[in-house]
Amino acid sequence: MNRRRFIHAGAAFAGATFLIAAGAQGTGATAQKRHKLVIQVSDNDPAKWNLALNNAKNVQDDVGAANVDIAIVVYGPGIGMLKLESPSGARVADAMKANVRVIACENTMRTQKITKEDMLPAISYVPAGVTEIMKKQGEGWAYVRP
Repeated sequence: MNRRRFIHAGAAFAGATFLIAAGAQGTGATAQKRHKLVIQVSDNDPAKWNLALNNAKNVQDDVGAANVDIAIVVYGPGIGMLKLESPSGARVADAMKANVRVIACENTMRTQKITKEDMLPAISYVPAGVTEIMKKQGEGWAYVRP
């Protein structure tokens, strides 16, 4: 009986050692955590857009642009800021050049009778903005609504 306990204890110790070693592999000083941030913009307000774009840039500056995926999901009244003549258009374009993904809700576009031709170039599209945010949160993305 003692021998059996000794063998089980040894196997448990070896298993624990393996798990600790396996977990430690990704925690070295050179390992960087990949961050994921989804930002919601649903207001037709240039100040809110500027805040969202500032948030995206600040996160990239803080953790390093190469260490973070940022998606700005736009729906409802906020969709107007993605139109060609938008007052925030130049800043949105700059953010996309800096690898911030800007995603427009096709449900909102359909409701507001907006076409892709009305929009800034290089925007991504999803069928439903709220659903996209929900999916991203389920995948572990952090959520911010400025």
